[in-house]
Parts: sequence; structure tokens; C-alpha cells
Amino acid sequence: QVQLVESGGGLVQAGGSLRLSCAASGRTFSRYAMGWFRQAPGKEREFVAAIGWGGGSTYYADSVKGRFTISRDNAKNTVNLRMNSLNNEDTAVYYCAADQDPYYPAAHLTTATLYWGQGTQVTVSS
Repeated sequence: QVQLVESGGGLVQAGGSLRLSCAASGRTFSRYAMGWFRQAPGKEREFVAAIGWGGGSTYYADSVKGRFTISRDNAKNTVNLRMNSLNNEDTAVYYCAADQDPYYPAAHLTTATLYWGQGTQVTVSS
């Protein structure tokens, strides 16, 4: 059974940085695209960033491009999201997501059937 456990959320001032991590278990991690979504209060869940199986591709939402960086460590079964230059609009619950099907590039995560973590809160204060 696939399990995804996020960590690293918290409260940060505008302009600051945070690093989220997601620990995955239950299958061969490197074969699957991974990513992050977020959901702000009163809004639908939206795509943030993804990384393809094996780390060969990345894909970002326009709203975070140039500020966020996704990476993966296949030896540790983790995927990370480095978030810089945070602003109030980044406040949300951030969810780790994993593609249910193997061997896809990063962009596939925007249309794939996914496994989800429980989420971690990120709050940006001005």
C-alpha cells in the first residue's frame, strides 16, 4: 500500500523560504512521477510542481515557476519542494501526490490518477 507523508510546513514571513518533504513507501519509488498540489481556503486544489520518474523531467505551475524547485532522492524515497520568495497567495495546504502508473514524465501528474498524502499547512504572513 502506497503511503505518502509530508513534513516541513509552517509559518513564514512574506519573502521567506520553506522546504517541504514527502516520504513515500509501499512500492519502488523511482519508477513513479511525483509532485505537489495545494489547496487554499475556499479554492479548489491546484497543481504546483511535478518531477518525472527517475527525475528526468520537471513541470511547474506558472504561479510558482522561478520560485519553487522540486527534486527527488530515489535512494531515500523522498520528494522535496524548495519554496523561495513566498507570498500570501502561497498560503495553502500542500499535498504530496504520486502517479499510480509507472514510467511517466512530470507533466503526466496533471491528468493522472494519484495517490495523496494527508497534507501540510503553509502559512505566509505579511
